[in-house]
Amino acid sequence: MYRYLLLFWLCILLLLQPLQGMAAVSDSTAAQVNKDRLLVLGSGFAVGYTAMLVSLNKAWYKEQERTGFHFFNDNRQWKQMDKAGHFWGAFHESRAGIDLLRWAGVPDKKAILYGGLTGILLQTPIEVFDGFQADYGASVGDAIANTVGSAAVVAQELAWREVRIMPKFSFQTTHYAAERPNVLGHTMPEQVLKDYNGQTYWLSVNVGDFLKEESKYPKWLSIAVGYGAEGMVYNDPELNEARGFNDRRQFYLSPDLNLMHFKGRSKVLNTTLYVLNIIKIPAPALEYNRTDGLRFHPVYF
Repeated sequence: MYRYLLLFWLCILLLLQPLQGMAAVSDSTAAQVNKDRLLVLGSGFAVGYTAMLVSLNKAWYKEQERTGFHFFNDNRQWKQMDKAGHFWGAFHESRAGIDLLRWAGVPDKKAILYGGLTGILLQTPIEVFDGFQADYGASVGDAIANTVGSAAVVAQELAWREVRIMPKFSFQTTHYAAERPNVLGHTMPEQVLKDYNGQTYWLSVNVGDFLKEESKYPKWLSIAVGYGAEGMVYNDPELNEARGFNDRRQFYLSPDLNLMHFKGRSKVLNTTLYVLNIIKIPAPALEYNRTDGLRFHPVYF
């Protein structure tokens, strides 16, 4: 569900095309707040997000049995892949929020602090909705992951005025979805959202940003560490094992591209690169898992 929220927020980015230079503005040289842009941004967000929540409440939860608000501990499920997804989603929602406030002329430190709350603000109502569902409930683990995701982008922006360690996502279809398509997805778009076996979450480090300006290291070349898991058909680990499935964590090391290195004068190009930079490009990868040990993938996505 966090992916729907991220898609909503990125659509605003694509419509406004605000990322002209992506250069941070210091508080001492901050441009005057553009009230018209701020009004467009605030009203568009309020109307769009309210409409989305109303639609989501009717479409997603209408068949669910309602109960009193309660919490549900799902921290042992899905090898915490869902928590990685919440981190990734909240990070990029807050990242977009920061840059949209910059586009509106908000002083940089305020843009970082206020925009950095975006991921938490977008995700928290979903946890409230979940809290009234009989089959599950509000997840403290999800809320923590959302908060850490938003805090991670705020910390980088305050420290460096840029993102040097970028969370990214990749996906490939698996045979596990056919075992429980109602849970893991029937179609490929559903599986991208639901099949944790095919998802991989990455932290892509822009190595060149940590080196001196005169360094000859290629600034476009990043190094990514990834986390995934497979063999998960049932969310409960004991039930999954009892049904004969071997769930296991996977760890990856792979080269990556810093797409923002290729930005130019075109606002459309820069915004496209900005959005695409949430995705890990296919590349060779080294994998480790407890069943197979070390494995090399000539191309992994």
